[in-house]
Amino acid sequence: MREVENLSKRRLDAAELDALLHSSLGQGGRLEREVTGGTFNTAYRARLSDGQTVLVKIAPPADTPVLRYERGILGTEAAVYRQLNSLTGAAVPTPRLLHAGVDHLVLSWLDGSPWDRLQPHRAELLCRELGQLTALINAIPSPDGRFGYPAPESGLQADDWPTAFGLMMAAVLADAERFGAELGAPAEEFTALLAASGEPLGEVAESRLVHFDLSPGNVFHDGTRITGLIDHERAFFGDAAAELVSLEFCGAAGEGSEVVAGYREAGGELEFTPRLAHRLALYRVYLGLILVVESEPRGFRTSSPEHYAWSRGYLATHLDVLRRHCTA
Repeated sequence: MREVENLSKRRLDAAELDALLHSSLGQGGRLEREVTGGTFNTAYRARLSDGQTVLVKIAPPADTPVLRYERGILGTEAAVYRQLNSLTGAAVPTPRLLHAGVDHLVLSWLDGSPWDRLQPHRAELLCRELGQLTALINAIPSPDGRFGYPAPESGLQADDWPTAFGLMMAAVLADAERFGAELGAPAEEFTALLAASGEPLGEVAESRLVHFDLSPGNVFHDGTRITGLIDHERAFFGDAAAELVSLEFCGAAGEGSEVVAGYREAGGELEFTPRLAHRLALYRVYLGLILVVESEPRGFRTSSPEHYAWSRGYLATHLDVLRRHCTA
């Protein structure tokens, strides 16, 4: 996916960042640079007084319009970092959570480069490892057995996957109406396609942690190994197979791919049935809805027209695929 600029990012100067670090960690720090590439939060690389390099992630201002699923996502990201940090043997490489505030996180600095700066021949070698790490994430069960977004602020949780995913879809469609997003089809059609997908969704009985944003900018490497996975803010508990949707942006993620081979090696289960294909089409439409709808409050339509056009195209392409599944 593309790197885009979010017009609602909250920025701090050097003195403000130093004061924030003092209140969070008991020591100040020197702002080194802004870390670009994110589309929601603002991030800074800073050097603490004790010499440690950290990443400071700043949430948008409290009055920034957000999508329903984004309510409480900073807390979600902190919770996922805690879960991954607690795994024995650093099973899933990710930054250490040093502090979680109401509107910011402080994380250990992650060495490496994003996946999208990886040479193609090296990417193929690392795809199997990426699949293995994804399977370890997806092995983490929901702590209370419920499905949906874990942040209570979102109100998007239920006791079964069809109900939870229905709430998630309804929320983003309501956001589309609220922000005046152009979806290329009436909301009623999306609702009807969701209703026609009940049986495939009903196959999902286990609620597992899904990162749902393992795109090239969130997978770091050193050329030989994956050094870390970041930006867990979109995570939810649900169908582990939904992880394939963002993994596709890193390379092939279908039957016979290196990603799927690694996923299975690490204990992940994937069976490419027609019903799985139907669910994946639905999840791609859901992601497409998020990308198009968020473009309105974040100003992407004008600030990043290429990204906006790409998002519209992604949604339209997968909406057609979902229509075919529902009429087959």
